[in-house]
Amino acid sequence: MPPLRTALLQSSGRLGDTAENLKALEEAASRAAQGGAGLLVTSEMFLTGYALAPQDIAGLAEPADGMSARAIGEIARRHGVAVLYGYPERSGDAVYNAAQLIGPDGERLANYRKTHLFGCFEQDAFTPGDAPVVQADLGGLRIGIMICYDVEFPENVRAHALAGTDLLLVPTAQMHPFQFVAEQLVPVRAFENQMYIAYVNRTGPEGEFEFVGLSCLASPDGVTRTRAGRGEELVFGEADPELLHASRTTNPYLRDRRPGLYASLV
Repeated sequence: MPPLRTALLQSSGRLGDTAENLKALEEAASRAAQGGAGLLVTSEMFLTGYALAPQDIAGLAEPADGMSARAIGEIARRHGVAVLYGYPERSGDAVYNAAQLIGPDGERLANYRKTHLFGCFEQDAFTPGDAPVVQADLGGLRIGIMICYDVEFPENVRAHALAGTDLLLVPTAQMHPFQFVAEQLVPVRAFENQMYIAYVNRTGPEGEFEFVGLSCLASPDGVTRTRAGRGEELVFGEADPELLHASRTTNPYLRDRRPGLYASLV
């Protein structure tokens, strides 16, 4: 089975301008396809921007099958590349911080709602999701989805490991001074859970926030396979099933677990 070449779009797009962000996504999908990628991953809330007032987020929110989802389906189909994008999802009266995976044929594969909301800003704007493990199959790999703060909870990522996730996609809005998450925590999560993790950040100033970039693809051997800098960038890495299998064969973490000892955790 060949590796899944993955493009990480480190960008904040244009705040509050869905149309311009769709244009940027189109251009990135073209570059990703030209670079041989089968998957393009964007940052958290890429479709609208992150640092918006709750009422503005609510005004820009769309259903999972809304106009932007259909437009991104056309982009994915046109370039033959799967797309994972962050956006505000409206469902009834609730608004979720969501990420949706669209297949290379333009069909919707999975939609995830952020379960752990960070700070008063997110708690005022969003309803937390309640499904910790959302997965889909792509390119011979089991794909999982989280958003930003979710990956900082070890129980979350371990749940994905136990459910068979091979490549965990994590669109994020990681801000100063927490860059250690991208630099240190994400590679450790990949190693201790024996999976690939694609962690894709926003960059630069936005409202009261300063996003740190440093997007990466970490592999199950703990190695960072690709790393972006601090600015706008499209970087590529490969999720290799053979390396994944070899690492899981030699690393005993998941085999040596003793779940009976962990009941106090819940």
